[in-house]
Amino acid sequence: MNILAFAGSNSRQSINRKFVTSVSKYYKEADDTVEILDLNDYAMPIFSVDLEKEEGIPALAYAFADKIDAADFILISFAENNGNHTAAYKSLIDWVSRIPGRKIYNGKPVFIMATSPGRRGGQSVLDIATARLPFDGAEILETFSLPEFYQNFEEGKGVTNMLLRSQLEAKVRKTKRVLKERMAEGL
Repeated sequence: MNILAFAGSNSRQSINRKFVTSVSKYYKEADDTVEILDLNDYAMPIFSVDLEKEEGIPALAYAFADKIDAADFILISFAENNGNHTAAYKSLIDWVSRIPGRKIYNGKPVFIMATSPGRRGGQSVLDIATARLPFDGAEILETFSLPEFYQNFEEGKGVTNMLLRSQLEAKVRKTKRVLKERMAEGL
């Protein structure tokens, strides 16, 4: 299985990148590949209809779409800026949405997450993503919010709060079971 993971952030110190990287390790089995993308590798101008008319859709939007298409499963941890998606994620997705004949996520199963230093753990952006991504062609298998990142996460160990870790691991097991059933059915 090809697993694609990324954070909806372009911060070089992104806690959401640390979180999604940690969660991706639960999915690494013998025959699986896990690719962690960095949105900085897909930086392009802020979406504009005028710019699209003048220059077309950037090649990086097609490259990102190709990564989505090659994945069997996608893990996303959304960063929250003022209760919403980051500008980096939003612009990238706006450009990908302009590619003719496609939905952004093209029916891919996804596990969406968020974390933040605060008590709500990026819950506002997670709520927005949960409502929006199905319209963008994502099949949301599960969601998870990790509050108070710096108190509940440690690099190399992952989620350290045992209750939150247990909740996360239950969701991982559920998504793995669903994916395994689909693979067995040839879907």
